[in-house]
Amino acid sequence: MDFIRAIVANDLKTNKWGGRVVTRFPPEPNGYLHVGHAKSVCLNYGIASENSGVFHLRFDDTNPTKEEEEYVQSIIEDVRWLGADFGEHLYYASDYFEQMYEYAVQLTKAGKAYVCDLSADEIREYRGTLTRPGKNSPYRDRSIEENLDLFARMRAGEFPDGSRVLRAKIDMSSPNLNMRDPVIYRILHATHHRSGDNWCVYPMYDWAHGLEDSIEKITHSICTLEFADHRPLYDWFLDQLGVYHPKQIEFARLNLTYTVMSKRKLIELVQGGFVNGFDDPRMPTIAGMRRRGYPPEAIRNFCEAIGVAKTDSTVAVELLEHCVREYLNKIAPRLMAVLRPLRVVIENYPEGQVEELDAVNNPEDPAAGTRKAPFSRVLYIEREDFMEDPPKNFYRLAPGREVRLRYAYFIKCREAVKDADGNVAELRCTYDPATRGGDAPDGRKVKATLHWVSAEHSLPAQARLYDHLFTKENPGDVEEGMDWKSNVNPRSLETLEGCRVEPALSGATPGSRVQFERLGYFCVDPDSAKGKLVFNRTVSLKDEWARIQKAQRK
Repeated sequence: MDFIRAIVANDLKTNKWGGRVVTRFPPEPNGYLHVGHAKSVCLNYGIASENSGVFHLRFDDTNPTKEEEEYVQSIIEDVRWLGADFGEHLYYASDYFEQMYEYAVQLTKAGKAYVCDLSADEIREYRGTLTRPGKNSPYRDRSIEENLDLFARMRAGEFPDGSRVLRAKIDMSSPNLNMRDPVIYRILHATHHRSGDNWCVYPMYDWAHGLEDSIEKITHSICTLEFADHRPLYDWFLDQLGVYHPKQIEFARLNLTYTVMSKRKLIELVQGGFVNGFDDPRMPTIAGMRRRGYPPEAIRNFCEAIGVAKTDSTVAVELLEHCVREYLNKIAPRLMAVLRPLRVVIENYPEGQVEELDAVNNPEDPAAGTRKAPFSRVLYIEREDFMEDPPKNFYRLAPGREVRLRYAYFIKCREAVKDADGNVAELRCTYDPATRGGDAPDGRKVKATLHWVSAEHSLPAQARLYDHLFTKENPGDVEEGMDWKSNVNPRSLETLEGCRVEPALSGATPGSRVQFERLGYFCVDPDSAKGKLVFNRTVSLKDEWARIQKAQRK
């Protein structure tokens, strides 16, 4: 049990919230969710569901200049895809704009808020630093009546953007900079994606955050560590207003190697053309992971594996890939595909003959059954499975060498036919009819088993091979004068044309996941069209996390 669940369990034991557990995930609709948000979704939904509680999805839509309906819809889709059921509990901060405004009026009437005419730069200057206390605004001692009048006129749209703000009156000498008369409302003549032009004053996040939790009767307001210094302000607002007061709890955010977790930086990657949109499979966005073929179950398993901590740390992306690989191993059907085809002609196989060989769909799941794989005189194998002059320990196909074809026969290479440029264009081989199924009656052994497809029956496809988006574990590790984008991996995507896949994939639909034997796990991309499937490599078969763990043990 993690420390947050321990807090919830104790609250239930002491009946602190009347036996209720109500959590929420409160994204700002100013970007796409990423895997760091997935950790928060899984944590909040998990705690609610484990305790027969309620989970809210609430949009903190308080900044109309950066928010879009596109982001709202993508977040709803992502949260549902992750398996977090919010049911009827979908809310928006904009639903509470009138109530939050009235709370601000209440605070002003109590002499705890004032209208300030300082510019944004002046407010920063007056605020002070960690070592120097702030100083009072010259407008701090305005009368309650004047403040109420000015705030009402701000709402009415009398003043231009940036000319005035409403600030809480707390303590300009507080060691916590967040308590030095923070701004709670600013003038912003902008059209909101839900409320239109009804408002020209908008609440700041720190003001809205706690009030939204209070209005929705949240019990445990779970957020990341950067909000720990904001908790005294969260508490102060609710206490001054005398309203329902949830408990704020902070946990460490997720940091992942070879990627960035900043919405701003993800937007830069898209706008700079480093990736092909927010759902690019190289992105750590939920949309990108879904398109790459990551199952939601694997992401949930990853979030459970990394746990919940009170201190920041960085998690190896290999652990995420391990969780994806481990889950797909159980459920993904195994099929054969050749990504870099080399033509093989079996000279002693009858022309025109086709055999339907039995192939196992998933040895981890007997219920998955078998399929028929067509075998014919002309096949394709992987180009890298043949070498003319093989080095020691290369056991695959070579002149005069015999190998096994998966589910089929032993074949022996007799000749390599080259094109005009001297490149191997075709292999001439023979097969042993007695070895059907992959074993020799005379007991002879071979050291390699290759995958293959029938040239006549296989389907054309494109394969997109994805690698880490950055060349360094920490993309922010840069030389002087460079920025984090200089570490973008120029080889993070390799696109292969002319691939061939088994005919069993003819009906594959976007999102379908499969293991290509010996090659990795792949997912059908939405770019697929009739007559040309497109596959994204989800993850390779090689488990780097196992290697890392082994090295750590040593």
